[in-house]
Amino acid sequence: MSVTAIIGMQWGDEGKGKIVDALGEEANIVARCQGGGNAGHTVVISGKIFKLHLIPSGILRENAIAVIGNGVAFDPVKACAEIDGLEEKGIKTAGRLFISDRAHIVMPYHKILDGLREESRGKANLGTTRQGIGPTYGDKAARCGLRGHHLVDVANFPTLVKERVAEANKQIEFMGGEKIDADAMLAEIMPAVEKLRPYITDTVELLQDALDADKNILLEGAQGAMLDIDFGTYPFLTSSNTTTGGCATGSGIPPWAIKEVHGVLKAFTTRVGTGPFPTELAGEQAELLRGSGKNHWDEFGTTTGRARRCGWLDLVVARYSTRINGITNLHITKMDIMSTFDEIKICTGYTIDGKPIKGFPSSLDVLEKCQPVYEVFPGWKQDISQCKSISDLPEGAQKYLKLISKHCGVPVTSASIGPGREQTLF
Repeated sequence: MSVTAIIGMQWGDEGKGKIVDALGEEANIVARCQGGGNAGHTVVISGKIFKLHLIPSGILRENAIAVIGNGVAFDPVKACAEIDGLEEKGIKTAGRLFISDRAHIVMPYHKILDGLREESRGKANLGTTRQGIGPTYGDKAARCGLRGHHLVDVANFPTLVKERVAEANKQIEFMGGEKIDADAMLAEIMPAVEKLRPYITDTVELLQDALDADKNILLEGAQGAMLDIDFGTYPFLTSSNTTTGGCATGSGIPPWAIKEVHGVLKAFTTRVGTGPFPTELAGEQAELLRGSGKNHWDEFGTTTGRARRCGWLDLVVARYSTRINGITNLHITKMDIMSTFDEIKICTGYTIDGKPIKGFPSSLDVLEKCQPVYEVFPGWKQDISQCKSISDLPEGAQKYLKLISKHCGVPVTSASIGPGREQTLF
């Protein structure tokens, strides 16, 4: 038996989909455990671009089964669109994709509430993707949500939806929004519900049977550790536990079964939307990291299309993320982008009023006062996109990887030097 979790170590967008695809070659099952349509995982295979939001990247490995676990906020309409897109590109999902009957369902009224709440915050908005994730998890916590098993309850599902719409309309009307017509909403979502009913199953039993049969299971994390509802930069984060603990509670796999935790760390730092960012850059250096937007690997959100904020690699964040997730292996992505610079900076610590601090602050007021302490590296200024092994990388790039490994106390397992499946050096 082998259970491996793959976790983003920053604010999401680290390139997890690419690493899941690489490690998925040996996996029997790839499971998503948290998040929802707000996630965006991009994989490039033989020039074909696959952009996934709900369906695990492991679906692209023909021998793997893909599971959407109970911890996911599941959007039926978005899932159907992804299934159609995959099948148009020759990727079959029937008999290979299974959706948890315990997963909470994202309904159209959740998206409306998400948008209304964000608009009500004005300049203090959280930068949400408005995919309805927060309100869905809110209903889950309030114990009034709809789950996967409700979708297959043909007789009662319309009645349950109408009850929930009536309740949601009270909130929508109070916030100044336009009330939903329950019958029109049902007509909108029922084609997706009917299409997805054969995919819904008891995924806890499925995964436990796989454990008993010594199958290889890959748990595909969503977003990043710094967006975790408990450990991230609260309140500028998502509404689920995006750390390793969330992989256990979001799948039904016991924590002791997770033997390895692979952390994915971008060679620089990005985040989308608002929130603190100690190493953020502006001007030409930020633009060099972000790219022009002409390529799919440039720094623009897969889900939102918004330009990502960019900055130097923050090893305070990386070490904090390593410790709270129990990272055992590091995967460094986008090393090729760093070839652009004559000089590279890495943040190795924070100070407040000239005094070093330990750990990563919980208070945003404290974090805003933190000044990054940088170590300066000479850039390698070489095209590394054709390297075949880590030992082929320029000396400067190898030193960069060694510093990351030393600071986190974890070995570097791979370095990504381009968007292609073959451009990951193990």
